[in-house]
Amino acid sequence: MKAYVFPGQGAQFTGMGKDLYEQSELAKELFERANAILGFRITDIMFEGTAEQLKETKVTQPAVFLHSVILAKTLGDNFKPEMVAGHSLGEFSALVANGTLSFEDGLKLVSQRAMAMQKACEITPSTMAAVLGLEDHVVEEVCASIDGIVVAANYNCPGQLVISGETTAVEKACEAMKAAGAKRALILPVGGAFHSPMMEPAREELAAAIESTVFSQPICPVYQNVPASAVSDPNEIKKNLITQLTAPVKWTQSVQQMIKDGATSFTEVGPGKVLIGLVNKIDKEAATFSA
Repeated sequence: MKAYVFPGQGAQFTGMGKDLYEQSELAKELFERANAILGFRITDIMFEGTAEQLKETKVTQPAVFLHSVILAKTLGDNFKPEMVAGHSLGEFSALVANGTLSFEDGLKLVSQRAMAMQKACEITPSTMAAVLGLEDHVVEEVCASIDGIVVAANYNCPGQLVISGETTAVEKACEAMKAAGAKRALILPVGGAFHSPMMEPAREELAAAIESTVFSQPICPVYQNVPASAVSDPNEIKKNLITQLTAPVKWTQSVQQMIKDGATSFTEVGPGKVLIGLVNKIDKEAATFSA
């Protein structure tokens, strides 16, 4: 079975999508439609902007989403997903790709999500850190032992977990991780504590937007970050998408479940090759491709 996976924030790069825009009339039309929906020319920042401009959450999230979704649409009849999954923000791209969300609604929700997350980041100093070389349960135990808010946020692959929370708590946790035998525990250059309780204000704001958006019956199941299992019911998809902002991204568990359910190949659709790298670390035998 063919699985398609969609990257999240962090996969962006200057010049992303420019070749698509120049080579495909369909892509050009969709990018221009996106500029109109967003009310600013995001294509100018994607094609010519600095890395700094691209790093702004309100730009990054729609930019990565657009690159993924438009790339999938240009594949035409060659795009026949039997299962999809997305890493964090990438879940929205996956939901457009499998027909749950329309292009316009997906973009509007991603834009609202980005703005809401940006606002939540400004309330309390918060951050994320990558922890390498420890088992998941050790990372979880260390987080639980720290005063303040710090939680496991992204289960990326065995031995690579991202933690998230209040800046001081994350810094303390990094020291404790090293003492527990982590190869590395380093603060990431992110705007705030994604996938942690710090995102509660954003979750509430996004919940209202998601509830008022039409979610259709998908053409194939999506393996969502929250349950790490196949979901096809639009109401359940909505619920998991809302929970996702404050809950961890169970990427390792999702990929393992997809393989268990018959995935024979994984194709990453979007900028970069981060996810196929993670898939190969989760299962060395997996066949991986880049769209």
